[in-house]
Amino acid sequence: MEQIIISLLETDMYKMSMGQAIYHQFSDYKTTWSFKCRNEDVHFTQEMVEEIKRQIQLYCNLRFSEEDLEYLHNIKWIKGSYVDFLRLWQPRYEDFEITTNADCGLAIETRGTWLNTSMYEIPTLAIVNEVYFRMAYDYDALMKSFRTRLDDKIKKLQDGSYQLGAFSEFGLRRRLSAEAQELAVCELAKANYPHSSFVGTSNVYLAKKYGLTPVGTMAHEWIMCVGQGNHKHNPAYSNWYALDAWVKEYGVLNGTALTDAITTDCFLKDFQLTYATLFSGLRHDSGDPIEWGEKMIAHYRKLGIDPHTKTLLFSDSLDFERADKIYRYFKDKAKVAFGIGTYIANDTDVPALNIVMKTTACNGMDVAKISDTPGKGMCKNPGYVHYLKRCIDWRMDNE
Repeated sequence: MEQIIISLLETDMYKMSMGQAIYHQFSDYKTTWSFKCRNEDVHFTQEMVEEIKRQIQLYCNLRFSEEDLEYLHNIKWIKGSYVDFLRLWQPRYEDFEITTNADCGLAIETRGTWLNTSMYEIPTLAIVNEVYFRMAYDYDALMKSFRTRLDDKIKKLQDGSYQLGAFSEFGLRRRLSAEAQELAVCELAKANYPHSSFVGTSNVYLAKKYGLTPVGTMAHEWIMCVGQGNHKHNPAYSNWYALDAWVKEYGVLNGTALTDAITTDCFLKDFQLTYATLFSGLRHDSGDPIEWGEKMIAHYRKLGIDPHTKTLLFSDSLDFERADKIYRYFKDKAKVAFGIGTYIANDTDVPALNIVMKTTACNGMDVAKISDTPGKGMCKNPGYVHYLKRCIDWRMDNE
């Protein structure tokens, strides 16, 4: 199999955004990341595991080119000090532990500095996906169905059947293949739509190649590690610590906050006037999108902020039909945008993999996510999850 990850830019933009803030403020933090396949009927063969190992070794041989670094430096919130760090940075295969000790036949853990392990998540998932689909199925048949479905999507955007407003492609971690993602991004970018605008991709490599906007700010790991990695912090205030560190790094730039790391209701306790003014918008990633959007609009109004000046970015398991309904509902109430992943990058005649790689420890202590949708968290210690929930409940009931 040819090399899957061919550039260190082949990651999601939010890894660069978080990476710079980690480098400047949390370079001594250490994390553990764990892979999980949520599909109960999927099994990785020994041959697949060996190919995954080989592909990750090839990824670990990559370095940023000067052309890559110049591209990053021209992004207005990327600083020269971080670019200089990336000039020296390289992935370490020694940080990976890859075995067959899991029900699905594949177990992956990475351990090391947060600076390193954060960067491994997206390429690892992309490698696992592509190896699986190339080895478990007739890949050419999958690509044929992928092209047919992509053509249909584009036609429905062009004839106005779907109205999405601004949308981006977020599918790198769960893509069918590098070939499929590039085809989708290229085709979506060159077409014109009456009620939709394809504004970019989370894949920095493809954004650079096709002159698109690289899209992405923060992920759950940011709130979890900043808020829970310091053992002196009350984890119910994770959002405050994470927002404060983000503003310290970026000021008013690069400002889309993620609300559901420890429930959106707890997030709103900390998302008061200063942060609501500084951040340009909010990202939805769990729970009912309509309820969430109405709650965000009400919160902005309560603070005296016009919701029309803020962006609601929806990114939770979207297809064009769901995005269309959300857009029509909110388009006159706030700015609306979408990050759409698997539906664009891995829509074929067979089900996509539901695989994740999550932070499970930071600085030797468990960390956890308590999202607005039960079952999206991934913590190895139920006792810590119980402790975190009690901290959140106490704060919600007493503050």
